[in-house]
Amino acid sequence: MITRRAFLRSSSAAAAAWAAAPLRAHAQGAPRIGIQLYTVRERAEADLAGTLKLLKDVGYEEVEVYGGVYPRPAAELRRAIADHGLGVPSGHFGYENLGEMLDYAGALGLRWMVCPMLPRAMWDTADAFKRAADQFNTWGGQVRARGMRFAYHNHNFEFARIGDTTGFEILVANTDPSAVFFELDLYWAAQAGRDPARTIRDLGSRVRLLHVKDRRPGAPTSQTLDAASAHFTEVGTGSLDFKAIASAARGAGVEHLFVEQDRIDGSVPESLRTSHDNARRLFAP
Repeated sequence: MITRRAFLRSSSAAAAAWAAAPLRAHAQGAPRIGIQLYTVRERAEADLAGTLKLLKDVGYEEVEVYGGVYPRPAAELRRAIADHGLGVPSGHFGYENLGEMLDYAGALGLRWMVCPMLPRAMWDTADAFKRAADQFNTWGGQVRARGMRFAYHNHNFEFARIGDTTGFEILVANTDPSAVFFELDLYWAAQAGRDPARTIRDLGSRVRLLHVKDRRPGAPTSQTLDAASAHFTEVGTGSLDFKAIASAARGAGVEHLFVEQDRIDGSVPESLRTSHDNARRLFAP
């Protein structure tokens, strides 16, 4: 059984060589707000330049890339993002091919390679999560050797009970704190019934990036990833306690904030602006 004390002890131990940098901010204290391009995936894959212009015009300063834009050569993608005045510190790479994308990520100039999800066959057993942890340790070392860092991005299924533990606890307890970090998705932690601020505090310096998204008030929680778990809304318009989350993020030394909304039902530009403006306000010191 993984006790809470063991969970916290494992979570808090990070190597000095990879010491946390503070949440990036302008001189006046306003945090830099990025966005995961998956939020605007249809636009990004059809018209990348136009989409990057829209994001910059709204006020986003960084983008996190994902597989849908990787058919472009890394140099071309890097140049397109830079030409619009945006940074690209992080990218998502699938479990099935992350090891094959090390050179691509390096050519993009990324600081973070993030695994966004485990394959469906690995969601239900402790042994599968332990195998994933072993793989993360291997990737963490490989990514670090190339001057980047590795992180895992959660959904809600990792918080389902597996005997006397959860998949998430297994990943935390069985990975090297100096090589494997976490990109905490606030929505999916809350959807699973977890308190995102407390989860950040528990992970401490191991949570380096956040997916900033909100959840409609009153929606039922679940640990199953399906259509019934989708209750997305713009940042600052839902039920998450961003005051507590922002405080925990500053305390942990979170480095990057990426707005993400898995589905936008209304006007995309209005949604992007609402989430950006609210995230900047809510995470301001």
